[in-house]
Amino acid sequence: MESGIRCGRSIGDHDHREPSMSRQPPDPRDVIAGLLGDDRLLTACAERDMGSVFRLLNGRGVSTRRIAAAVDITQGRLYDYMNGKSRVEKLALFEQIADGFHIPGHLLGLARRPWEPPAAEGRQAMQLPPDGDELAAMGAFRNADRQTGGGRLYGAVVRHLVDRVAPRLVDTVSGPQVFAAAAALTEMAGWMAHDSGQDELAARHFARALPLARTPGDWPLAAHVAASSSHLALQTGDAAGAAQWAQAGLEFARQGPRIPVLSALLHTRQARALAAVAQQAPALRALGEARHDLEASAGVEHPWLSPFDAAALASESALILRDLDRYDEALIQAEQSVALREAGRTRSLALSRITLVGIHVRRGDLDSAVSVGHELLTTSPTLGSVRVVHQLDDLRHLLEPHKEYGPVRDYLGRFEDQRRARMLLLADIITPRGGTPT
Repeated sequence: MESGIRCGRSIGDHDHREPSMSRQPPDPRDVIAGLLGDDRLLTACAERDMGSVFRLLNGRGVSTRRIAAAVDITQGRLYDYMNGKSRVEKLALFEQIADGFHIPGHLLGLARRPWEPPAAEGRQAMQLPPDGDELAAMGAFRNADRQTGGGRLYGAVVRHLVDRVAPRLVDTVSGPQVFAAAAALTEMAGWMAHDSGQDELAARHFARALPLARTPGDWPLAAHVAASSSHLALQTGDAAGAAQWAQAGLEFARQGPRIPVLSALLHTRQARALAAVAQQAPALRALGEARHDLEASAGVEHPWLSPFDAAALASESALILRDLDRYDEALIQAEQSVALREAGRTRSLALSRITLVGIHVRRGDLDSAVSVGHELLTTSPTLGSVRVVHQLDDLRHLLEPHKEYGPVRDYLGRFEDQRRARMLLLADIITPRGGTPT
């Protein structure tokens, strides 16, 4: 994101240069269209940082007068947003900004805007590559998912599978690797369904992905799908099933090339399942195996596997140690996870902060819990992740017994305001726990 623009004088610099009679000022919609693949715009939208969006426009020659007029605010208020003195919070203003500059609704956690074509949530908005380049397509979906959550991307991935991938499974020229592509994208659809709170649908996607991976003999991909099924089983309260899926994944992985990060992922899934049933020694052994695997330098990279890195291991380690009541050790891992995620994935950062707040509460450090809790509420309030909302609800229940303590009580008040805003933004995709999609 652009930095160094702090004061009103700097912000208005572009207003002091009058365009010549032969040169028209840029249309802000054209500027935004040229920035839809720019990480700075995508990050600003994911974080709902409209001040940065306005600075990007101003830095490309759009006057502050025109920016303010487009979204029906005063220039004084615009300067406050651009200088970071205040943030846009009202839903109606986010909608005005999206419509005024033609920012696709899903980038701001909004429903599809009336001016968007039907494809805007699919290939066009995601800027997917030409048909057949499925690795690049998956990369585009994955990058967007990390910032905005899977709730608003699920439909686009399914349409891509149905329209672009499925027909190639039965043609005579694509070859067996199209099955791997179908497996990886089907697994991704499962994760996005899970992120939308639709766990039964996620399980069906994972069940379909496994035979697709095994058809071309892609054992690492099959193992990766098993790891996903292990995670889902644990999230739905089936620790025994989670352990079985992790073991199946390890067996699949042994039939293919050695991929240390994949082994690390599977041993972590195994440790999570064991920790959930208080099997301390086996869980710690599995966690040690995961750390050893991740530190290994040798191994083969696999194009379809999602990354599993030090930040992911720290996040999972915090949960494992928390479930084993080893809160001091869990705290170290949770803080490391947050530190490693601060410049990266929005949803992962939110989940890591939720874990960190919970560990502080369990350790009895309410002041630290509230401090991190306030940081948590600033983590992309428009994130389209029902999974994050559910974990936030669990965190609220953990804090409520302590609401007699003033800072906790004040925090819970702010928490409720933020929760209502999130629920409004997710109203079209959220599913009640144990319910069916609406």
